[in-house]
Amino acid sequence: MISWLTENAGTILISLVLLAIVTGIIFSMVKDKKQGKSTCGGSCAHCGACAACASKKEHNEI
Repeated sequence: MISWLTENAGTILISLVLLAIVTGIIFSMVKDKKQGKSTCGGSCAHCGACAACASKKEHNEI
């Protein structure tokens, strides 16, 4: 078991770093979503999903 860990230490380390990065990105996206932040560009006239990303109040103002 220990020999396998030493043989694959580089792969394991890189995998853990990538996992930490992806987890951080997902956590940040969830946090932003809960705070009402969006990655929307604000051009609802050209967006096929504008009903999903903006509230009804915002649609009435546009």
